[in-house]
Amino acid sequence: MIFQRLIFAAVAVALLVGSVQSGVQQLQAVPIILAAEVFESQKVEAPEPVATPAMAAAHTHADATAHSHGDAAEEWAPADGVERALWTWVANVLHAFSMALLVFAVMGLSLYRGSRLRSLALAAWVAAAGWLTFHFWPSLGLPAEIPGMDAARLGSRQGWWVLAAGSAALACVSVAMLRSHLRWVAAAAWLALPYVVGAPHIMADPLAGFSGEAQATLRQLGTQFVWATTWVSLSFWLSMAVAGGLAFQRWVRPAVMAMLPRAEAHATDPVQAPQ
Repeated sequence: MIFQRLIFAAVAVALLVGSVQSGVQQLQAVPIILAAEVFESQKVEAPEPVATPAMAAAHTHADATAHSHGDAAEEWAPADGVERALWTWVANVLHAFSMALLVFAVMGLSLYRGSRLRSLALAAWVAAAGWLTFHFWPSLGLPAEIPGMDAARLGSRQGWWVLAAGSAALACVSVAMLRSHLRWVAAAAWLALPYVVGAPHIMADPLAGFSGEAQATLRQLGTQFVWATTWVSLSFWLSMAVAGGLAFQRWVRPAVMAMLPRAEAHATDPVQAPQ
């Protein structure tokens, strides 16, 4: 019973939150991406170093292999316009569904541990932790990038993003789960870890391949894109807090309370903020 309620609530939340995210993306982020893509054809790639015959043969073989794989990978892509917007909406709904399940799991665990917060307040705290973990803390080291910008290796950036997100999550867990005042020290240490390691960046100008006028325009678009992605993320987690809190209260919390007598005893207690 609780599984069915959980899935139904997550689907309802995902449809609403994914739609909100898609709308904000269309208003904030998509125009900037389209404007930046206009300059991609003007980018001058750095020349490759002269290779030895053996290296040239290996490079030719690699190019042929990559080309064959590239043809297979590029067989289908959504067309610009309605089709791309539709598939973006589908991706956003699926992402919201996974995040809703995660939010509900954390809220259920909080009830199991005796939380006396009401559903909306609890969802707001969990959503705030989600925004810190999945957007704010990683983006301080690796801001969103517009098309055409050079960057460090993808694997390095992905690895550092996982480190930053994991450290932020552990910081939130430390504050929520530990009872000692040292929890704040532990949280600060976790938050500092990815920045002690250092985010991967290239030494050169990420817009070095563009002319002066294009660089100026792209830098302005880059700043706007950072703010746009911030608004998209905020809208996602704010709508997740509201929709998730209401859905949890309506469909999930009664089933959780039935399974957790200890939590049920605190259901009618006044709202208290975390200490």
